[in-house]
Parts: sequence; structure tokens; C-alpha cells
Amino acid sequence: MLARFERMNLMIIWSNLVFYEIQPLEQELDPSRMPRHVAIIMDGNSRWAERQGWPASVGHEAGVRALKEVVKLSQKWGIEVLTVFAFSTENWLRPKTEVGFLMELFERVFQEQLNAMPDENIQVRCVGDLSMLPASLRKIIATLEEATQHNTGLKLSVAVSYSGRQDIVGACQRLMARVQNGEMSPEDLTEAAIDEELKTSWVGEGRNPDLLIRTSGEQRISNFMLWQTAYSEFLFVDSLWPDFGEAQLKDALLEYQKRNRRFGKHK
Repeated sequence: MLARFERMNLMIIWSNLVFYEIQPLEQELDPSRMPRHVAIIMDGNSRWAERQGWPASVGHEAGVRALKEVVKLSQKWGIEVLTVFAFSTENWLRPKTEVGFLMELFERVFQEQLNAMPDENIQVRCVGDLSMLPASLRKIIATLEEATQHNTGLKLSVAVSYSGRQDIVGACQRLMARVQNGEMSPEDLTEAAIDEELKTSWVGEGRNPDLLIRTSGEQRISNFMLWQTAYSEFLFVDSLWPDFGEAQLKDALLEYQKRNRRFGKHK
């Protein structure tokens, strides 16, 4: 038992010390066919840890390491927007100890990035029902968003306490309130109007993902960006999230570039 926890502690330390040498865009990838917006359902942290006899917390730590690498790769390879599903509204139903650990982990990771993100020219926003988060975490998120709001590089959207259904319902409720107040007519309730009210609208023109990746082999989108992914290309990969790195992201982008996106038209 002692040996197991020694290995676990060594792994956590190592995960915080790993440095990645991110290479320029791979020659096989076509820069002209890169997705503008990539969304990822980061699934499999707990299963990754369980398979090695470790608690879920170690898997979540390893998942942070994988996220940092993917963020750097996205920035380096010219992806404009990266949206990651970090915590769903349904995840509040998990054991209290795991939820508490995740809130502390989010707080620590966001705090660590307060100094790094402005230098990396990454703009960060969190989307979801942030009112459910601890006050200390909300404060750090607000500080991070303010510190990176003028950055012009990668737009990193972190879905925390997020529900795709609630995102749509909330947008419709706000629009209906404007109709009731006489600020707009029922005829103004268009797809474009709803699109502008969704929490992901901060991204701008590239708000709807071109490519949605889910790790761990599961083939569902689990209430994530239901409206925004209407025309996204879906890719389900077997790798658990902590094992998802440069090779897996490159393979996903190569697969995306093979696809013929018609949007209902003949080509």
C-alpha cells in the first residue's frame, strides 16, 4: 500500500514537472484545412486512474497535464478556438469528496495560469452556471478573464458547471423577457438571435465548433453544446483523456481534413 502511494505521489510531482517541446505544424497537416474551432469532451480521468489502482484524484491531475499540452499544441498549430468540457451540471451528482477535489483543482490550475496566460497571449473564458461554484473559485475566474481579455491568440473556453440544454433554455428566456419588455418582437426570435444569447457567443464568428472530439471511447455528447454542434464533425477516440497528446490530436486533425463538409449541399 505504501509503495502504491509513493508511486502516486511521484506521478503527481512528475505531472507538474513535465515540459513539452511543441513542434511546428506537422507536414502531413494542411494549414488551409485546419478546423477553426475544436471542442473536446475530456473523458476518462477516473477510469485511467482506476486501471492503475489509483484514486480518481490522480487521474484528474493527469488530465490537467494533458489539457496543458493540447492548449499549447492548439496555439502552435493555428487553431483559433478551443472549448473543453471540464465539468457538467450532472457532475455535481458525483461523490462530494471528488467534487470538492475538482473545485480545489480548478482553483489551483486557474491561479497558476494567472501569470502564464497573459504572456502566452491566450484569452480565457469560463462558460456555464458559475453561480454554483465556490465563491473563491468564481473570484479567480473573474480575475483570470479580466487579465486575458485583451489577448489576441487562442481563445480558450472552459465549460464548467455547463449544460447544453440549460444554455438554450436560458437564451430563450432572456429573449422572451426582451419581447415582454417591448425591446423586440416575436418575429425577431430567430436562430441568429438565439445564437447571440448562448454563453459561447463571446467567441465571435468562430463560436460553433468545426470538430468535436470525445475521448475514452464513449459515443455520445452528454449535453454538451447541443445547439452549437449542429454541423460539427464528430470524432470519438478510444484514448482516455490523460493519454491524449500530440499524436492523438494530430490523428484527429488528419481525420477531420479527410472529411467533406457539405452543410446539406452537393459538392
